[in-house]
Formats: sequence, C-alpha cells, structure tokens
Amino acid sequence: MLSNDTLPVAVSLTRPRQLGRVYLTLAKARLSAMVVITTGVGYLIAPQGADRAGLDYAKLFWTVLGTALAAAGASAFNQLWESRRDAMMRRTSSRPLPAKIISPTHAAFFGLFACAGGLAILCPGANGLTAVLAFINIMLYVVVYTPMKPRTTLNTLVGAVVGALPPMMGWAAATGRLDTGAWLLGALLFVWQIPHFMALAWMYRADYARGGFRMCSVTDPTGRTTSLHTVLYSLTLLPIGVMFWVLGLTGWIFAAGSLVLGGVMVWYGLRFAGTLADAAESNASEQSTGPKASPDMAAARRLFLWSIIYLPVLLVLMLLTSHPR
Repeated sequence: MLSNDTLPVAVSLTRPRQLGRVYLTLAKARLSAMVVITTGVGYLIAPQGADRAGLDYAKLFWTVLGTALAAAGASAFNQLWESRRDAMMRRTSSRPLPAKIISPTHAAFFGLFACAGGLAILCPGANGLTAVLAFINIMLYVVVYTPMKPRTTLNTLVGAVVGALPPMMGWAAATGRLDTGAWLLGALLFVWQIPHFMALAWMYRADYARGGFRMCSVTDPTGRTTSLHTVLYSLTLLPIGVMFWVLGLTGWIFAAGSLVLGGVMVWYGLRFAGTLADAAESNASEQSTGPKASPDMAAARRLFLWSIIYLPVLLVLMLLTSHPR
C-alpha cells in the first residue's frame, strides 16, 4: 500500500520500482492474485486439466496471464471511478489516484491496455468462451458493480458474481464449455465471498459510511441483516463441498475436509452473529471510528481471518483429491 508521503509524481515515476508499486496498487495485486489462483484451480480440476499427464501447460499459462491482466485492468477502472470516494476513506486514501500520484488519464490508459491485453491473450491462448466470460466479468465489475456501491446493498451480490466467474473461466479454458462442475465451482466462490465480505464490511463500516457506500454494515447498524447473511451463506458452504464428491470431481477426503473447514466457518459466523445480537440488546451498536478491540470487531476479525485461511486450504485439498475423468 502506498502512503500519502510517496515521492512527487515527477520524481517517483522516473523510478521503475515506484511505478511498479503504483501499477500493483491499481491492479489490486492481492485480489488479482486470488483471481489467478481460482482460475488455475478451475482449469486443473476440469476433465482435461485433471489428467496431469496430458496437461496443456501453455494453455494454462496463457489463461492465467490473460485473466490476471483483465482483472488488473478492471481494478484500475474501478479505482478511477471511485477515486473521489476513496479519498474520503482512511483505508483507501493513499491509493495512487486519491493521493494524486498519477493522473486519471494515466490510470485509464493502464486499465485500457490491461483489459485489452488480457482479452487479446485469452481469445487465442485459451478459447473464445473464456474471452467472452472475461469481457462479461470486466463489464460487471466496472459498469454494474462499481456504480451500484453507493446506491444499493445489492452491490455485494453482484461483486460476488464477479468473484465467482474466474474459476468458471479456468474450466472453460480447459474444456471449451461450462459443465456442471464449472457452475459448482462458481457457486462455491460466490457463497464464500458473502461471509468473507460481511466480516470485512463490519470491520470497516465507518470507513464505508465516510465514502458514501451502501453496505449492509452501514444501512443495518444493529447487524441483524449482516448476521443473517453471514450464517446462512456459511451454512450453504457445507452441501456445496459435498457435491464435489457426489459429482465425482473429487474424492471423499475432500468432502470430509470441506465439512470440517465449513463447520469452522459456521462456528465463527455464529459467534459473530452472537456478538452483534448482544451489542444490539445493550444499545452498543453505534458506528465505530474504525477497527478496535470490541467484542463485535474481534469476532468479525476472527471470521475474516478464517475465511482467508478457508479458501486456499480448500482449493489445495480440491487439487490433491481431484479425479481425472
């Protein structure tokens, strides 16, 4: 994360390291990395990908590279659109645009070239279906999700769709189609994002309020809606994990592991909901000035941290137990 005391533009942008840091921030490198990982997993557990002996490594490489560029470009356009609101939030005020490290035109060109480059790579490097899915995802993120954020809490569901498409893109790249397994992968990523983001949004609800974003944590100060969504979606992870085994995509070890990992997610979700209920009863659900040591904040942080552990562990287990078909 760049700080507000970054070197002036004329100086910093003459240094490759500084410019690289700017581009990594514009690309939301951590988020893009997760997109790349889930895309790769989608490719590797698809029928052609799960057959490791006949794996097309070149296609896998072009698929993840094109996806990474498309995600980076979409993130740049997202920050371009939200730069004024980002400047109001402590968590995002040091990003390149609100901190005036680069110009909006510079960011726009970066986003355009990254998106165009990603699509140009995916079409021949993977296939047309994967490129179409990437284009749809860019449009959903930039044209639908981003303008929805200050208008309706439904933006969270649209954002979850954006996060659900990359593993489906990986599957499409490997097979040229969207089978039941692709949709199940998408469902897993969609459902996982809800408790993950509900915890994050609660931790930073004051920041989101300053930025004018309509999140559940902002419009529902008692936390009742946040609690309901967190617990229900955490519970939904349990049958989704078992379905991978039922459909023959993985072995029973994955099903058992997913139940254990999902059970812990449900436990943390219930504890989070309990602290919010206690806070509401005691009239202690006022807007926070930021993350702090209070029962609801601590519970939200534990849920958020577990959600970060849950997904990569589950994906590794999925790869280790996937079946060639």
